[in-house]
Amino acid sequence: MLSNPLFHHYYSSPVGTIRISGDAESIRGLRFMNERVFGKNTDSPVLKDCVRQLDEYFSGSRKVFSIPMHPEGTHFQKKIWTLLHQIPFGETISYLELALMAGSRKLIRAVGAANGANPLAIIVPCHRVIGNEGKLTGYAGGLRRKEWLLKFERKIIRPELFDMNVFQGRPNNSYTNEVRIIAGRHHQNKG
Repeated sequence: MLSNPLFHHYYSSPVGTIRISGDAESIRGLRFMNERVFGKNTDSPVLKDCVRQLDEYFSGSRKVFSIPMHPEGTHFQKKIWTLLHQIPFGETISYLELALMAGSRKLIRAVGAANGANPLAIIVPCHRVIGNEGKLTGYAGGLRRKEWLLKFERKIIRPELFDMNVFQGRPNNSYTNEVRIIAGRHHQNKG
């Protein structure tokens, strides 16, 4: 049971409204809203810091969040959420790789469920977990947002993937192919 009152801030991001929830000490939730919400912001210093760090993330200047967090979940879920922080900005891993990081390939379904239950979207980067061969699967915020976040991060670290293809006069669409190649390479290297 929560002892501190919860505060909420509705953050307008490039991928839609995000409701940030927290108390005076930590962030407890960061969820995408499926409709435009005009709620009253009841800020705390922690929520204001979260808004600042989200602004930095979406401007491309922040790759790691340093906000006190206290997500509600089981011991196993918290273990998986901690492992998600090890996925570097702009990179992806498969659910199988995450299961292996958690200790066993047999945990793949449990890892997927824990990933899907993540209450701290973006900050705990569950969007960086993809299916085999680079397939985008499952995201509580919707696959459209997952794809946008992955492309956004990739563009920051690998802008050449998004330059105009001068030979064909159209944008370079190698992002999806590269994710598939990287996912396949990881899969092949892991055995």
